[in-house]
Amino acid sequence: MAVDSRGRRIDYLRISLTDRCNLRCVYCMPDEGVEWKPHDEILTFEEIERFAALAVEAGIGKIRLTGGEPLVRHGVVDHVRRLMAITGLEAVALTTNGTLLPRFAAPLAEAGLTRINISLDSLDPGTYERITRGGNLAEALAGLDAAFEAGFHPVKLNVVVVRSLDQDLLGFARMTLERPLHVRFIEYMPVGDAEDGAGCHGEGGGWTASDSVPSEEVLARLASEGAAAGLGELEPLAKDAAPGGWGPARYYRFPGAAGTLGVISPLSHHFCAECNRLRLTADGKLRPCLFSDEEIDVRAVLRQGTEDEVRAAIRSALEHKPEGHEMRVGTLRRMSQIGG
Repeated sequence: MAVDSRGRRIDYLRISLTDRCNLRCVYCMPDEGVEWKPHDEILTFEEIERFAALAVEAGIGKIRLTGGEPLVRHGVVDHVRRLMAITGLEAVALTTNGTLLPRFAAPLAEAGLTRINISLDSLDPGTYERITRGGNLAEALAGLDAAFEAGFHPVKLNVVVVRSLDQDLLGFARMTLERPLHVRFIEYMPVGDAEDGAGCHGEGGGWTASDSVPSEEVLARLASEGAAAGLGELEPLAKDAAPGGWGPARYYRFPGAAGTLGVISPLSHHFCAECNRLRLTADGKLRPCLFSDEEIDVRAVLRQGTEDEVRAAIRSALEHKPEGHEMRVGTLRRMSQIGG
């Protein structure tokens, strides 16, 4: 069992496979994009797999693959298959924008992937195109359909709630009525602007910290709009009735719905005391906390050191995991560079 210096069990590792993406979402990178890391600075699949095996040995049981967009990296399906072969690893999941899933969903399922999260912040084609700087909503929705056709379970939809976007929250809620889709509404976090904390994309999306919508406000709106639309009363779910998850979402359901609605509240409802994760960036930096710029260089150790030195790096990350982010949300890296 991996336990940090505060006694928290750490059993979840998020691995960014690439800093590249086929979209340019405004909360993830600036309008001009970010400078991609040279190929030789990105961990190879072999290096990731070596690190993952040692992390599992240390007590990690669950791995999530992120990006950038992980599906733009050539060879990802075989990589999933090799990760699934690691003794002691319970499950591998993947977070994607969904646009490439019509091509990859079935091969990923065959490789052993069972869990998938899709990021989708608007059901309006024009708004989606603006948020993603050119993305096609129809492609993302086709990816959602492909995930269900491939048999993934659970399938979760991540929606970053932004006040100035005027998102159709009830439209997302209706998506849970007929099929077992689990929609999670996430408080917008202005990650990636450590200098002034005003937001990670002031020159792009124009959002600031004031665009963060507290989860209780989201729930109140869902309850009110759902009741007015005849969906019934929004009901909280007990943990044993909620979809299996590795994070801090609180779940709800409209009566008779096949799926659920969840909220993730990093700002208004701190869950640092229950944090169970580490992050490995695509360029091989191990981050104990999303909101901290402290990183441990495991790429150098993987390439020049011993397995015992890799184990020591993992122990160091556990020892340096902070008690909480203390309301600091700005970092020197953009979200695409960290890995979500």
